[in-house]
Amino acid sequence: MLRVTAIDPGVVTMATGRVSMRGFHQRPNEALVVGQILDARVRLVEGGDDAVVVDAAIEPTRSRDWVVGRLAVRTRRHGLRRGPVQVLPWSAATGLTLTDRQGTEGLLAVFETMRAADVAAALAELPQKRQHEVIDGLDDERLADVFEELSEADQKELLAHLDAERAADVLGAMSPDDAADLLHELPGTESDALLALMEPDESAPVRRLMRYSSDTAGGLMTPEPIVLRPDATVAEALARIRNPDIPPALASMVFVCRPPSATPTGRYLGCAHAQRLLREAPFELVAGVLDTDLAQLSPDASLGEVTRYFAAYNLVAGPVVDGEEHLLGAVTVDDVLDHLLPPDWRDRLTDPDGPEGERDA
Repeated sequence: MLRVTAIDPGVVTMATGRVSMRGFHQRPNEALVVGQILDARVRLVEGGDDAVVVDAAIEPTRSRDWVVGRLAVRTRRHGLRRGPVQVLPWSAATGLTLTDRQGTEGLLAVFETMRAADVAAALAELPQKRQHEVIDGLDDERLADVFEELSEADQKELLAHLDAERAADVLGAMSPDDAADLLHELPGTESDALLALMEPDESAPVRRLMRYSSDTAGGLMTPEPIVLRPDATVAEALARIRNPDIPPALASMVFVCRPPSATPTGRYLGCAHAQRLLREAPFELVAGVLDTDLAQLSPDASLGEVTRYFAAYNLVAGPVVDGEEHLLGAVTVDDVLDHLLPPDWRDRLTDPDGPEGERDA
C-alpha cells in the first residue's frame, strides 16, 4: 500500500511498476472490508442507534499509509422503512475493531503475533474488565515486554490488579531501568515490598538505579550493556551484538573493561562501534579497535547534558562511568526520547493531525 500514490475510479496509480503476485493470506488481526466490514452491524456512539455499514472510505495519510477513515452507515428502522445514510468517522461506530470482535482467548492469540508496543496500544483501549482478563492470560515475560510500552498511569493501574508475588515476577522480567522508573512512581512502602519479593540478582540492579534521579544519566541508563574483556576477539563482539534480544541502540557498540564484567565493572578502557567491528578481521582483538577518545557521561549528568551529548557525537548509546573509571551502564537514545516527550505520548501514538479514529486499511 505504501507504493500506491492515487486511487481513481478507473485506475490505481503506483510509485513503482512492480506488483507482488503472491496470494493474499488474511492474518488473525485483520478484517476484510468486502466480506467482514460491509453489511456488518454496528452501534453508533452518539445516540446508541443500531446501523449497517454500506460503504467505507480509504484515505491516504501524511505518512503515505492508507487507512479506513470514514464509514457510510444506514440506521436500522422498524418495519419496511430504511433510515438515511450517514458518513461518519470510523470512531463514531462500535463493533468493528479487533477488541469488539474478539473474545479474550481470541485476543490472546492475536496478541502473540503483534509487537509489544502494538499490544500495549490495543490493551489501553480495552475496558478494564477485559484488560484484567488479558494480563491474567499473558505469561510474565510477555507481560513485562508489554508493561515497558505502557504509559506510567496504565502501568500503575494494571500493576495494582496483580497480586504482590506476580507483580514482583513481572518487575523482575522487565529491563532494570524500566522497572526502576515504575517503582519510582509507587509509594515508598509499596516499592520496598515489591523489591523485597524480587529475586536478589534481579532487584540489585534496580536498587542501584533508584539511587539516581530519573532525569539523570544514572536514572536513564541500563545496567546491562554489552561488556567484553580486552582479550575478546572481534568475532566474539559481533556474536554478542547479533543477539536478537538486545535492542538495536544497545547493540550499536560494545564496552571493553577490566574484570569484573558485570556492572559496576573494573576499569573502563573504551568502546568499539559496531560499524568499526564489521570492517575488522574476526580474529583481531577488540582492544585494538577501541574508541578511547569518546567522552563519557557522569551518572549525575542532567537530561539536558545527555541530550546535548547524543546530538554532539551523533550516537544512539553512550557509556556512563563513575569517578573511579568503573562502567555503570549505558544510556540509549530511546530512553532519552522517552523522557523528552510529554508524559502521555504513549496514549497519543496516532497522528493528532490525521483523520479522527482512522484504522489501517
